[in-house]
Amino acid sequence: MKTIVKKQRKSMTVVEALIYVLLVLLAVIYLFPLLWMLSVSFKTNREVMTSPFSLPKILQLGNYIFAWTKGDLGIATLNSVIVCGSALIISLIIGAMAAFAIARMRWKILRILMNYFLIGMMVPVHCVLIPLFVRFSDWQLTNHLLGLIIPYITFSLPMTVFLMVGFFRSMPNEMFEAACIDGCSIYGCFGRIALPLAKVGMYVAGIMTFVGNWNELLLAMVFISDARKKTLPVTLTFFVGPYSTNYVQMFAAIIIAIAPTIVVYSIFSNQIVDGLTAGAVKG
Repeated sequence: MKTIVKKQRKSMTVVEALIYVLLVLLAVIYLFPLLWMLSVSFKTNREVMTSPFSLPKILQLGNYIFAWTKGDLGIATLNSVIVCGSALIISLIIGAMAAFAIARMRWKILRILMNYFLIGMMVPVHCVLIPLFVRFSDWQLTNHLLGLIIPYITFSLPMTVFLMVGFFRSMPNEMFEAACIDGCSIYGCFGRIALPLAKVGMYVAGIMTFVGNWNELLLAMVFISDARKKTLPVTLTFFVGPYSTNYVQMFAAIIIAIAPTIVVYSIFSNQIVDGLTAGAVKG
């Protein structure tokens, strides 16, 4: 009996070791391009051509200074923060309210409204690009940050509603019935009960909305022509010339562009894990 237990423990140890080795390999595969890009951003073009995988001999901080000032990444970052921040806040507020109405209320067009949001997830941006541009031109919203905020909100709402409906539907009916008996209104049920309990869903929807809008290129390139109103993805395209490219400055600009998404994802991913763990303990 003891021999069988020892063999099982040994086999489990071998399996766990293989899992850890696989996870380490996956981490190296995913982190190596990012670390290599970070290393290149501190080099000179000559070092990149002669020894692309070696560490930089002297840290070239001038690459970041050039990308931030001469490359207009400063104003582009501000534009992206304004556009993505506005779209994130508005889409989360409207999406959470719409999802609560779909999940917890009973009315005639409930199924039609849910299908309407689901259809919105299936419509690609390319299909509505020309009609949007024509309509925004008539409204004088092209070459204006508001012309990006509106479509970003529109394309973020379906996924936000879809995610939040699942969280709201998983909440027990007895909790809302008890609140209504105590005199809580529908607005109180949403703001005081449902929304705090669905904060995990808000984090997930917020991360997806922020990352998607931060990296969006097509709408920003078509709707904005003024260089001072360009967002980060569009500004990055200016570092690639038709005849030559300064790779070290381009990689420095890319690092600046992806840093906010990495920071935001790292912060909120921890909160998502904590929220799921807390919910499991309470359940």
